[in-house]
Amino acid sequence: MLYAMIDVGSNTIRMAIYEIDGDRVEMLMKRKNSVGLASYVKNGYMTRAGIDKVVDVISEYRFFLDELGINRVTAFTTAALRNSINGYDAVEEISYRTGTNIHLMSGDDEATFDFIGATHDLPDDSGLLIDIGGGSTEIVYFKKQEIQVKVSLPIGSLSFHTRYTGIHILPSASEIEEMHAEAEATVSAIGEFRYVSHAQICGIGGTFKGAMALYNAMYGMPRRNMRMDVKRIHDILQHFQRDHELIVPDKVLLMRTVPERMHTFMPGLVIADVLAKRFGSYQIIYSDSGVREGYIYSKIMNNEDF
Repeated sequence: MLYAMIDVGSNTIRMAIYEIDGDRVEMLMKRKNSVGLASYVKNGYMTRAGIDKVVDVISEYRFFLDELGINRVTAFTTAALRNSINGYDAVEEISYRTGTNIHLMSGDDEATFDFIGATHDLPDDSGLLIDIGGGSTEIVYFKKQEIQVKVSLPIGSLSFHTRYTGIHILPSASEIEEMHAEAEATVSAIGEFRYVSHAQICGIGGTFKGAMALYNAMYGMPRRNMRMDVKRIHDILQHFQRDHELIVPDKVLLMRTVPERMHTFMPGLVIADVLAKRFGSYQIIYSDSGVREGYIYSKIMNNEDF
């Protein structure tokens, strides 16, 4: 069968279409719109402009799906609306205006589905799963393929960019320090992970995807490389801060590797740097699967849709 999933994230809104045949899951196509929904949150409320933006994108997706006769559709939204004071009301309005039932996914569920999707084909049976989104960061510690601890933190790449960098594309050294301080304070308050150390990190989501592409280009690694040395994150943060004038090759590198995430990859890397140091991790493995695939494996294939 053909199944469509619409993921309303804090940075991007995505639609992915899968073919599910027994135990086989294949993604046939994916569309995405870089909306930056977290930036539409003002004084804790999702603005009218943000709601209208989501409606426009989902309506476009639904027209495409209706044209192809694809009627199995699951849609959900995460941190940007979950953390908004008017999040439930906004989701109800979006659902009504688009004719699509939008599920407001909890941070706990998001972390669980992230884990299931990312570790489905992962060779390591223990470690940390980290998903740095636009408005939140999900962390899961797993051992022998079972979740031990999971948490959703209210810090993300787009929310950091909006709060600290403002109109600029890249952050300054002082802004990076401020982001570091907030991330460290937030992470240090996680008592559930106090015994976790020297754990292998599996990173998923847009921050790690963009960082991996940039990392491979900077250090002459093959494009298929999925491993990043943590010690080099500091060098990347130093290299691309606003205080240093970028030479032409640096600008070309950014446009080739992180064109749509140029303003958020640095704040995301700050969070990654803090987490890697907190857990004493030396390497990050990037996985291209996450919450959507996890939902398919755990719910759709077991006939337990929202």
